[in-house]
Amino acid sequence: MINKEKGVVRILFDAINPYHWITAARNLMFDKGIKKSLSPALPTICIGNITVGGTGKTPHTEYLIELLRHKYKIAVLSRGYGRKSKGYIKAGADTTMPLIGDEPFQMKSKYPAVTVAVCEKRVNGIERLSNDVKELDVILLDDAFQHRYVKAGINILLIDSNRPIWNDCVLPFGRMRESLAGIKRADIIIITKCDALTDEQLRWCKGYISKRSNAPLFFSTMRYGDLRPVFPDSAPSRSIEQFNKILLLTGIAKPGPLKAEIERRGAKVTLMQFGDHHNFSTNDLNSIAEKYKSITEEKKAIITTEKDATRLLSRSDLPREIKENIYALPIRVEFLNGEEKMFNQIIEKYVTEDSRDR
Repeated sequence: MINKEKGVVRILFDAINPYHWITAARNLMFDKGIKKSLSPALPTICIGNITVGGTGKTPHTEYLIELLRHKYKIAVLSRGYGRKSKGYIKAGADTTMPLIGDEPFQMKSKYPAVTVAVCEKRVNGIERLSNDVKELDVILLDDAFQHRYVKAGINILLIDSNRPIWNDCVLPFGRMRESLAGIKRADIIIITKCDALTDEQLRWCKGYISKRSNAPLFFSTMRYGDLRPVFPDSAPSRSIEQFNKILLLTGIAKPGPLKAEIERRGAKVTLMQFGDHHNFSTNDLNSIAEKYKSITEEKKAIITTEKDATRLLSRSDLPREIKENIYALPIRVEFLNGEEKMFNQIIEKYVTEDSRDR
């Protein structure tokens, strides 16, 4: 993390960037009421970011699912990035990944009792969920921070510590979807992936955010779990420590931390990296199988992410070498400094009080 504000060159990039002014004008129209936002009758919690890709939206959404699912009836509403469909779809037991997208499919697979739906028009999606699901208590809006036609009860803004917004530019000169001014809309701010942050950097972050927002600030990191076979009927349970060489297969924005975690556990890694949300072709699968066969170590395996695993589960053309040797490494969110109690209290108080008011 770079603990300093953007320099003059980056400020000039924003000044001459048409997209910067277009998004600023759009936000101003919502702020002034020229464009209208819906405040849903149901409690709604938005999990989003200002930058494109890789801040940890899905693990933080799953954290909220774990927090709320035993006491409340919850639904997750996503756009369904990369899906082969349009409109509103409520996932069922037989819904396939291409219909709803990899991240919603992952959440539905992990939490079958939780309602998961996709709709590019979130207002319509909220209305449909409210009608379809009886006694619904709360809706989690995945990646909807810029979808201002909905005014969520709580807006959670995620900022990747490895690509902080204060040292970035608006698209296409950087990775930001809008300017730094968007931070004012956040009700909660979480700096994510903070494994390597020093105490000095934590203090700098707190000082920077406090000058621009009164929102509670938290710091989180990703903790990796135990390997699980993607195809349990084809591969036995194993741990990373049992392998000498790993073929790491990823279609995510930032595979670096995952690679480092596997190496920390003692295995050498060969990385096969594809683009974020990559849909694997038959040629891709054959290349992966050939790459795996070329590894000479006897104690070897293929490891991928939970999100990438969802895009492989339904493939009928998956080579045997992959199916019998591929494992997923799950991740979960953990708050630093024991602050999960405070975070949990804010969320549960909002859902409980809003539900009681209704």
